[in-house]
Amino acid sequence: MANAGILAAVAGLAAAALLGLLAGALLAEGALLVPYWRTLPPEQFYALHPTWGPRLYRFYAPLTIATPLAALLSALVAGVVGVGGGRLLAACAAALLALALVACYGLYFRRANDEFARCAVPPGELAAALARWAAWHRARVVIAILAFACSLLAL
Repeated sequence: MANAGILAAVAGLAAAALLGLLAGALLAEGALLVPYWRTLPPEQFYALHPTWGPRLYRFYAPLTIATPLAALLSALVAGVVGVGGGRLLAACAAALLALALVACYGLYFRRANDEFARCAVPPGELAAALARWAAWHRARVVIAILAFACSLLAL
């Protein structure tokens, strides 16, 4: 039984570490990159996107996949091991919020990022499209921070 407790602790720490990393990375992107993108003229934004879009994707894709998997594993192990009710609830909340981050990508970001990559947003509409992107991103940051907080409570 002691090994099961160690497994639950390791799974919980992994989930918290990944959620913290993802939340911090999203927060930094929202505070540093998004405001910069919004200052660029459309030609310059579209000129930079082929370089930076794929780099950001290569950074965020593995993290966005690993994080919910770790959170789900943590919640599953906590449930199997019989971690206390409040901690189990927090682990489950962290997992659901982490899945919500994936849902945000599927509902909005995949299409929006693809439109930017194809230069499909007309220059006159780019400012509004980037404002929408920024609003969705702020929601994603809040979800990530809440998931991270729940993962810490689960510990």
